[in-house]
Amino acid sequence: MVRLENLSKTYWLNGSPKTVANNINFTFPSGVSIALLGRNGAGKSTMMSMIAGTLTPDSGRVVSDGTISWPVGFKGSFHRDLTGMQNTRFIARIYGVDTDALSDFVEDFSELGAHYNMPLRTYSSGMRSRLSFAVSMGIHFDTYLVDEVTSVGDAAFKVKSRNVFLNRIGSSGAIVVSHSMNTIRRLCSAGVVLENGQLSYFDDINAAISQHEKNVGAVADD
Repeated sequence: MVRLENLSKTYWLNGSPKTVANNINFTFPSGVSIALLGRNGAGKSTMMSMIAGTLTPDSGRVVSDGTISWPVGFKGSFHRDLTGMQNTRFIARIYGVDTDALSDFVEDFSELGAHYNMPLRTYSSGMRSRLSFAVSMGIHFDTYLVDEVTSVGDAAFKVKSRNVFLNRIGSSGAIVVSHSMNTIRRLCSAGVVLENGQLSYFDDINAAISQHEKNVGAVADD
């Protein structure tokens, strides 16, 4: 369960206020994969950052009775001068998981070979993405945050990545942001639509998508 209590956040953009969250009280239920939908500029990534704890709201708070992941695929926590293995073991200690078990999983899953023991500064973008995704999947969270995750590598690696991700969110909850409605339908059973600083919940993902598309159409018609 992730609960937003009186959550508010406003930015100033070109001299005008932009409200992302307007005193929101809302609970993301446990064990449900929920799409977070909203038009461009509605504040989806800002909302995800507040849920992840990397951005402080103006007022209110986010509380949870379980563990919440960083956004899956996020690479900002890695140190470029440490090897893939050293970065993985460091993150394992931060999250209190078995360092050897996580390192073994990441080394096997990422398929980085000898590069796993090389500094991150030598990695290509695709290699960093593989490492980041593997670390995300190697730690069990009660709620996974997913912000436009993309699979990298060949077809076999993409299938492997999709299968392990579906397995993880099958036993946990997830909050998913994606511009692909096909991805949303594949990963989510319910949805919330962020519009004008408020969240509207839909048990049926297709109903959530329909409302989101109406909002997008209304903005386009203005």
